[in-house]
Amino acid sequence: MMQQLEAEGIHEVGGYVSEDALDLSLSEAEKEQAVMVVRAHGVSPERRKYLQGLGMEFRDATCPDVGIIAGRIKGLAAKGYDIIMFGDPTHPEVIGLMGYAGGRGHVIRTEADIDSLPPLGANVCMVSQSTMFTFDFERLAAHLCRRYPNAHVFNTICGATRERQEDVDILVRQGVEAIVVIGGRHSANTVKLAALVEKNGLPCYHVETAAELDLHHLRANYKVVGVTAGASTPSFLIDDACRCLEELAP
Repeated sequence: MMQQLEAEGIHEVGGYVSEDALDLSLSEAEKEQAVMVVRAHGVSPERRKYLQGLGMEFRDATCPDVGIIAGRIKGLAAKGYDIIMFGDPTHPEVIGLMGYAGGRGHVIRTEADIDSLPPLGANVCMVSQSTMFTFDFERLAAHLCRRYPNAHVFNTICGATRERQEDVDILVRQGVEAIVVIGGRHSANTVKLAALVEKNGLPCYHVETAAELDLHHLRANYKVVGVTAGASTPSFLIDDACRCLEELAP
């Protein structure tokens, strides 16, 4: 998808992971002719202010679900809550969202991370990066509440991510022998889908495009193959892969 956008004159600028290097190397001519778009992961308030101050046309493509999480964090932090976020501290969504915590944010991934939290006040809340495992969030939320019984817990995992995780369980119950997962290798929710397939004991074939499918291997080894895809996978890539797999049917 990024290659297609690049070919159409849409270029990624700035660091994908870090917001530390704020200055973008853009000429005045580029600024005059370009539109600055914030990707679906969103950015911190400081980063947004910087981008809007570049004097370019500005468009915000932050996922609405991420925007809701940002609003919740901002509102609770303003009321004096300490924010506990379940997520990957290096993920751009988490980096952006922590900017709304006003210095009161803590990112956790494990029970040990919760146990290592500094002393917090009476007001504690927990949210999640939008693309995490639901069962992991629930397990960690229960552990947090044992330490902070009055903690407020908000399951902010997006609906599309939850549905795709549930779809894997449905495919398993339907008796598929293997599952093809379509999506970027750096996509958080896609990688988690692949891990979920393997957790269920099935062979997983994580591909970005139909061209990566080993059709001969699939035909030789399986009669029933399931297909799922990451929440951010473009539909045309899913359709291409499904078309190739359907052509294997007798």
